[in-house]
Amino acid sequence: MKGAQDMADLVMERPGDLPDWPEIWFLRHGQTEWNLEGRIQGRLDSPLTELGRAQAIGQAALIRDIAARVAAGPGGIYASPLGRARQTAALATPEHSAIIDDRLAEIDTGEWEGQRKADLPQGPNDLALYSAAPGGEGLAALITRLRAFGNDLRGPSIVVAHGLAGQVLRGLATGLAPDEMGLQDNVQGCLYHLTDGRAQRIDPA
Repeated sequence: MKGAQDMADLVMERPGDLPDWPEIWFLRHGQTEWNLEGRIQGRLDSPLTELGRAQAIGQAALIRDIAARVAAGPGGIYASPLGRARQTAALATPEHSAIIDDRLAEIDTGEWEGQRKADLPQGPNDLALYSAAPGGEGLAALITRLRAFGNDLRGPSIVVAHGLAGQVLRGLATGLAPDEMGLQDNVQGCLYHLTDGRAQRIDPA
């Protein structure tokens, strides 16, 4: 499969020097109906559940002061174009409008979108599995567009996006090899702070 070959090609590569990116605060969208059902969303969408909305509101308490500082600086508040991320951004940063950037969309999972994960071949982790989807985007393309997004940031920024896109963005920011990116945690309702080659997870009190 294309995605599996991407992983084979990338597995031994490392980015070398860490990217010269500004400080990033990353938020994964809250729980969705399809998350709850165990379905692959990819570029398809489903709304936040009641828990998902509560998670986004909890993120607002973590990010409020940071959002005001970021909004006044040279960076920005960015969100994926997909509805679940935009809904999360509206709840997590209600006083600020997010800039929609298509490069933050979740990985395209081709023929597997909408299917239950339990009915599909299993991989060592979700990033490896989704990257192997027939007709999907593959890992190399996902890495390329998220690296381009990070390189374009001009100041401290908030990013609201997705689980696998977030693993890749965090992996790039901390110098992980592609086969290590999917081993990171992938939590909803928290805040990931990326700076100086390190990632710190901040959970609600």
